[in-house]
Amino acid sequence: MKEVKKLSNDKLYIELINIIRIANKAVKKAKEENVKFGIPDTFWKKGNLYYVLNSGEITMNPPPIMRK
Repeated sequence: MKEVKKLSNDKLYIELINIIRIANKAVKKAKEENVKFGIPDTFWKKGNLYYVLNSGEITMNPPPIMRK
């Protein structure tokens, strides 16, 4: 990984922290809403798409709600 020098503008770092905080809050809210509607959490690992069902089971097969 390439090392990057610290910027001299501390206000920029504070603004970035605020943006990341807002984004994390939005993601958390979206995941909570998905649980209410039975939409599984998803993630990529080594080029494969996985679904985390509400039961906690992890599968590569799309659940019925995700199929066309």
